[in-house]
Amino acid sequence: MGLVLAIIMGLQDILSPTGVILDLKASCKREVISELAKAAARIIDCDCDSVRAALMEREKLGSTGVGYGVALPHGKIDNLSKLTGLLVRLDKPVDFEAVDDEPVDLVFLLLAPADATAAHLKALAKVSRLMREEDVRAALRGAETAEALYAAAADNAARSNAA
Repeated sequence: MGLVLAIIMGLQDILSPTGVILDLKASCKREVISELAKAAARIIDCDCDSVRAALMEREKLGSTGVGYGVALPHGKIDNLSKLTGLLVRLDKPVDFEAVDDEPVDLVFLLLAPADATAAHLKALAKVSRLMREEDVRAALRGAETAEALYAAAADNAARSNAA
């Protein structure tokens, strides 16, 4: 039960309804990352260029396109006070150089404080497990509003970890 609560609370702690974007328009990976950086910078009150640089630096190590149409870009940001996530559904899939060579339409961005290595990795693992589930991806793809997209993520996080 403790693990279930930790996973559910973990999602709510890092993702808020204001961190959800439905049908983001972008034509390539670089544009997706640029748009994510702009949105994240507004939420965390940080310089957009710093966020973009952190995300691009991570992408240089290898694509964060994890397969099944999902990407999990992430990075560490100086002076960030807590883990922060953004959930985005693209208006059309883009090539993200994913491990399965499939285009990406679901993106979960995770930003962490520079010194939060363990918390960053745990949160990334939780989000990865959630996004690997076919039912979760289907619910996210079927959401018609940003509110429904957030609810699908939260509800499925609770359901998938209660089983």
